[in-house]
Amino acid sequence: MNRAVFLDRDGVINRTIIKDNRPIAPTNARDLQIIEGVSEAITLLRSKNFFVFVVTNQPDIARGNVDIRNVIEINNLLMRDLDIHKIYMCSHDDKDDCNCRKPKDGLFKLASNEYNIELKQSYMVGDRWRDIAAGQSAGCQCLFIDYSYDEKRPELPYTLVDSLIDAAYKIIGV
Repeated sequence: MNRAVFLDRDGVINRTIIKDNRPIAPTNARDLQIIEGVSEAITLLRSKNFFVFVVTNQPDIARGNVDIRNVIEINNLLMRDLDIHKIYMCSHDDKDDCNCRKPKDGLFKLASNEYNIELKQSYMVGDRWRDIAAGQSAGCQCLFIDYSYDEKRPELPYTLVDSLIDAAYKIIGV
């Protein structure tokens, strides 16, 4: 069985746009800004034989606020520029009640089945309660980047971290 680190996209890998103290995903590639230390963190995790996956909710597609082609372009740029194994994306909204939208763990189970991942030996790094709840539901150990968004807080247990590079060091025990 393999181990993995699951990463939320917006707020963990790339900067979000903050509006009314709430995070908004970039809607086009021009607005994409990779957070400092992300590439190094992913390289470090890969060097320790972790699979690195992105699990991302993109409900603005279902809401009609962004064209799916723009989201795919952003995801393709991340795949090109970062050493990520695969990006798993949910384009649904809450009302769709799908199994892939975090806080449900469908994307984790899909990755586990495709790559023989032992979820109990894996990690989730996120910046919102949905990320942490999904990771917990999947059985992963969770690390939370707290930007103090004006929204629901995740429930314990999780480890508080400052950034993805901080999370990577904690995961590998440095």
